[in-house]
Amino acid sequence: MSVNDRPSGQPTKPPVSHNSPFLRACRREPVPHTPVWFMRQAGRSLPEYLKVREGIPMLESCTRPELVTEITLQPVRRHKVDAAVYYSDIVVPLKAIGLDLDIKPGVGPVVADPIRSRADLDRLRDLTPDDVGYVTEAIGMLTAELGETPLIGFAGAPFTLASYLIEGGPSRTYERTKAMMYGDPELWADLVDRLADITGAFLKVQVEAGASAVQLFDSWAGALAPADYERHVMPASAKVFDTIAPYGVPRIHFGVGTGELLKLMGDAGADVVGVDWRVSLDEAARRVGPGKALQGNLDPTVLYAPTEVVEEKTREVLEAAAGLEGHVFNLGHGVLPTMDPDALTRLTEYVHTRTAH
Repeated sequence: MSVNDRPSGQPTKPPVSHNSPFLRACRREPVPHTPVWFMRQAGRSLPEYLKVREGIPMLESCTRPELVTEITLQPVRRHKVDAAVYYSDIVVPLKAIGLDLDIKPGVGPVVADPIRSRADLDRLRDLTPDDVGYVTEAIGMLTAELGETPLIGFAGAPFTLASYLIEGGPSRTYERTKAMMYGDPELWADLVDRLADITGAFLKVQVEAGASAVQLFDSWAGALAPADYERHVMPASAKVFDTIAPYGVPRIHFGVGTGELLKLMGDAGADVVGVDWRVSLDEAARRVGPGKALQGNLDPTVLYAPTEVVEEKTREVLEAAAGLEGHVFNLGHGVLPTMDPDALTRLTEYVHTRTAH
């Protein structure tokens, strides 16, 4: 289905920002300038974020609509980016259905009782809108404040969620995850299918509340070979995208270290394929094939270099993107906590100025 189409019978709350540069680029339409937003732009490096988050645990901050609204708006005010991204975390829907997990500073998501057997699947119940009423409330507040600036919905992909649930926390090798995927493929398939239902429901809540686009973060999919991704992961990700397809909003798919998976990630149902900094955008376009926009892909650590170096590396990204059907400028991964916010503001202005026509 075209991202311009919205079938009858679906919620018809059209984004007021339908013709924004960001949404036009996602739809591979002409733009007045290359649109910019940054992954992890909501918070982390911003002193105003640290101030409002002081003393509030991460997952609790995601359930306070007024705080979510403020944090989501902060980078739009400061950097003048072309899209806001909903402030959340990939484990929020899992917490919402009752799983005992937390985000430990300096570690990441930690699951008290990992999912490792068929009986454990019973703990993964369906997500309902009532489970995340704070999301609907926050997005209502946000869309009222954002005006013509689009809001991007946010969710973690089934593979990445499964890896946290199985390992019990972050992993470098994913040995338990892969052991289940290879050793008990039926249990694995049922797990990621159930996570696809939860993720799809979480994104539906965001779109029905007013999000103008969605991004599915498969942060750890780069740990997989293409054949394993296609067989064991792609069907679940495709199910998520299929759930969102009737709403007609652009669907972005992003992973880290996924240069060998780019075509498959696009084939899973993405309208926009996110590219990290390891593959140039012209080469990424060749791998992905026609009919998709691309997003990316400046190495985040370049922002620590002098301004003239940042501009030089940014020009390289823009030149590689010159022939693309559609391009959304972003970093090749998220904003780092120690990054100078002013460097992001300057980068946004530089991309806007250099690509204006």
